[in-house]
Amino acid sequence: MKSHEVRIISQTINAPIAAAYNFAQRPENFPKWAAGLSKSLHKTTEGWVADTPQGKAIVRFSEPNAHGVLDHWISMAGKTEVYIPLRMIANGSCTEVELVLFRQPEMNDLDFEHDAGLVLQDLNALKKLLEASQ
Repeated sequence: MKSHEVRIISQTINAPIAAAYNFAQRPENFPKWAAGLSKSLHKTTEGWVADTPQGKAIVRFSEPNAHGVLDHWISMAGKTEVYIPLRMIANGSCTEVELVLFRQPEMNDLDFEHDAGLVLQDLNALKKLLEASQ
């Protein structure tokens, strides 16, 4: 199997990791900052569901943990599940947030750049929310 091209997108947040992780690990908070995922994430009998322009997506989240792992997986009918590694790392009194963006096989250069821009917007929104609550 061939590897995917990746882009690691990061943001430094002026908030302690405990507060940052406590907020970000809750799926119900994702729509407040992760517009790239969905603004309509809701819990159903199927799990967490996002209504996207491409249709319904099922989103699985990593279990809350002590390691800053916020990984999630997105499944849509007829498509390969997309894995999104996301980490929070303590950096003194601040938090580093890093997302690994895998280029999907069907993505052209413009699509990949567009996705990277959306991820950065999401991380900037998370930064703004968390720093405003300090």
